[in-house]
Amino acid sequence: MLEKLREAIIGELKRQAANSPQTLRVEGSDELVVNGKIDLSELVMVIAGSVAGGP
Repeated sequence: MLEKLREAIIGELKRQAANSPQTLRVEGSDELVVNGKIDLSELVMVIAGSVAGGP
């Protein structure tokens, strides 16, 4: 379960960074460096979906 959560969080942060490269930068894979503005509502939805067994 922890690996699934980890993948969901990293995937969402990288998705947000790809959609808004001027406001968010994410670097790394094992340890992330995150610089910028994160849409917390979207991140929480992804985490909740992962815990609930969603895609």
